[in-house]
Amino acid sequence: MTNAVIESILSRRATKYYDPAATLSDDQIRELVRIGTSAPTSFHLQNWRFIAVRTPEAKARLLPIAWNQPAISEAAVTFIVIGRLVDTSVIPDRLAPVVEAGIMPAKLVPEWENPARDLYMEYPQRRRDEAVRTATFGAAAMIYAAGSLGLGSTPMIGFDDEAVHREFGLAEDEVPVMLLSVGPERPGNWPQKPRLPVSEVLDLV
Repeated sequence: MTNAVIESILSRRATKYYDPAATLSDDQIRELVRIGTSAPTSFHLQNWRFIAVRTPEAKARLLPIAWNQPAISEAAVTFIVIGRLVDTSVIPDRLAPVVEAGIMPAKLVPEWENPARDLYMEYPQRRRDEAVRTATFGAAAMIYAAGSLGLGSTPMIGFDDEAVHREFGLAEDEVPVMLLSVGPERPGNWPQKPRLPVSEVLDLV
């Protein structure tokens, strides 16, 4: 069982060494985010945001609050991948284009908003958990898209989240879930490390 998508997934690796002279255009960065936002979100909430740290000045702001990890300064771009705490009041606006496209009838919108409100809005931990899930789905899509384009990537959780909040002006309801560096590689990166066998992680019931 193989195709180009599967090969891209199976060959993915965390990049340690980037070409520090390489850049990505703003259009390339936008395209990676466009692909990332095709990932699933609960109730079509799309509760994510991305800050593309790509200039030397912005990288210098991020570097000391991201444990001085070399990828911050060497990769072409590092995304601050942000999840937003669930707010179900946005669902009618999120679904309006879906209705306009003829994908779902307008009468179904309350049938999405009402159960979503019951599921999330009285449960702070669920609202935050969904923010993290959403952002992670988007980041994963960007990782595999980058790999298919011949770019390396490095997801990182090594940063001061409070400092990132302050330095990059995140809103109170935003969670900096991870940093994701992307860019052309230089030699020396390891291949993907072996994983646990499926027999150790799968139960067929």
